[in-house]
Amino acid sequence: MGDADRSIDLDRIELSLGRGASRVHILKGVSLAVARGQSVGLVGPSGSGKSTLLMVMAGLERPDSGTVTVAGEVISKLGEDDLARFRGRHAGIVFQSFHLIPTMTALENVAVPLELAGDASAFDKAAAELEAVGLGQRFNHYPAQMSGGEQQRVALARALSVRPAILFADEPTGNLDETTGKSIIELMFAMQRDRGTTLVLVTHDRALAERCDRVVRLRSGEIVEDTLTRGARA
Repeated sequence: MGDADRSIDLDRIELSLGRGASRVHILKGVSLAVARGQSVGLVGPSGSGKSTLLMVMAGLERPDSGTVTVAGEVISKLGEDDLARFRGRHAGIVFQSFHLIPTMTALENVAVPLELAGDASAFDKAAAELEAVGLGQRFNHYPAQMSGGEQQRVALARALSVRPAILFADEPTGNLDETTGKSIIELMFAMQRDRGTTLVLVTHDRALAERCDRVVRLRSGEIVEDTLTRGARA
């Protein structure tokens, strides 16, 4: 894989959290390259470092050492303001908790990153994204008026509204029932494929991870498995 084909490139990432006696070594020399348009499932037991690794890739956690290159830019050297601008252009993030703004309608929530990017068509594009996730009738509903599945669809629409190069998803179905969760996953994979977006998915569900092109398993802050799935090899 040449540098031009890489969406994410991690080189010997070290990260510890906490202070003094409570300081914990979370990531231990992690190196990982992800190709453009590839989907990667990050799995491992609680405390293995998988969510922290995603946060490092997304520029939400700064490593103690090592280099993080995302979409061709070394983000581990950026200041907070530049990191925020970088995420606004290149990264969409979906969490287990939907993180919608309760005082804003679905349309306003999806428009936020577009407005921050200075897009004059923010509301038109937000409306199109809500249509794409099947919420064309819910533009003016507030989060409290929507089901968990609908809120996660809004969160997905918001994450994808700026057409990011990379979608980060951290246990996106963790707060949903099984049926609703499956529908969110189907939608997420369909939109990722349609748009050629790189996907990094943290999940405790091995079967879900294996729907990705590649499965990376962590244990105690180290990568202990990195395999292509059957679909990726086909």
